Amino acid sequence: MPDKDTRENTGAWIVHHGRKLALDSNGAAEFPAIDEAAKAANLLARLGETNQVTLDLTEVKAIAVAAGLNPRHELSGLLGVLEQKRLIDQAGSQIAVLGVTTRGALGHAADIFNEAEPTNFERAAIELGDVVSVEPKLRKKVAESIGDQYLLASSDVTDFLNRSEQLGFVDAEGEKDARLLFNGNLFRREFVNKTVKVLASLNSADEVRVKAVRELLEKRGCVKFDEIDRILGAELFEKLRAAGLYDINVVGNESGDHVYVTSPSAFHKFVNPMVDDCFDMAKALVSALTYGISARPPSTGRIVLPEILIGKLIRGGEVGPATAIGQDYRVLEVNRVVKIRPDASKPGQFYMRLLKREIGELALQVLTTGDASPTSLSILPAAPMTTYSGPEASRAQLRRMQSKPSKRRVQDVLEAVRGGREFK
Repeated sequence: MPDKDTRENTGAWIVHHGRKLALDSNGAAEFPAIDEAAKAANLLARLGETNQVTLDLTEVKAIAVAAGLNPRHELSGLLGVLEQKRLIDQAGSQIAVLGVTTRGALGHAADIFNEAEPTNFERAAIELGDVVSVEPKLRKKVAESIGDQYLLASSDVTDFLNRSEQLGFVDAEGEKDARLLFNGNLFRREFVNKTVKVLASLNSADEVRVKAVRELLEKRGCVKFDEIDRILGAELFEKLRAAGLYDINVVGNESGDHVYVTSPSAFHKFVNPMVDDCFDMAKALVSALTYGISARPPSTGRIVLPEILIGKLIRGGEVGPATAIGQDYRVLEVNRVVKIRPDASKPGQFYMRLLKREIGELALQVLTTGDASPTSLSILPAAPMTTYSGPEASRAQLRRMQSKPSKRRVQDVLEAVRGGREFK
């Protein structure tokens, strides 16, 4: 049986690929085991809490809708998969969910995938995602390796790689024999070494700009998009973020979207950088808490002692009442990171408790000892957060909008990281 880290890593790629399949009308039919395992894990991660919980079917349907699932045609099948794995128990309109962490859900995704008898193409898709996150690989070498490992004909490998690019399992730059495959997790492994290679490939003026941004991010944790854009210039910034050198985070509220930049390594001292599903939830929680610390008016519930408040949440306690709770944590409530209830005796005020303890623990570490301190995150918009879009979604959107000349410039970064080494 694969060890825990291997299972979680496989599960992370299943979830990554599953998100890409959801954007394509035929993807689920072509990669059914990945699609099923990704959707089941996504549902389990949302349903689950630190401790066992019983939910009403009506609430489960609402959670499924929030997860982008069809409650009429997909939900019953996915619940059946989870019940067969003994992760839930259905009794009438009540569903009991065993205690599960978000990282645990990734391990279960790997198990569900393996038990669904995946095709060699699906197994190759998981391997492909992982191997091109280490360094960019020449497509022709990837094709040779995958063909040998999974016993696929050359024409089938060509079709598979073409489809993987179309779906977004991998990105590609270059033409013919020089075509390189990579993905958005490229700088989540060996960030320092890869950044050094990129710096060495730049001209002296660009190198100075990139070093200035690196020092700024190390000092402040995260920086407004416009500030980084001014330092690097639009062309260089677009090239580097398309390759994944910077993480772009979008926080939305009533006044619009607000974009800020972090380093891919900023939070990863606390987690496996490839198992970033729970990391995105923690980043959203950090964003909401930071607004409460730095911008929320005292009259509506400013957080004065964050360590005490988060510590109480982690221990299973409830915090409140406050007006802010009903406004600042809506994204987290939809993702079932927190549970919010109104104060029956004080209209407009709310209580909150934490449903996923490990997310709170990670957020506490980041806020108290990480690069993303409350001071550095004070750039967040002075209004409650209603939406959060993580780095991969932002990078994928940029890639779709890039012109051909702009995409070609990304290859400079990929060649630098690759260093001329071939796919092994």
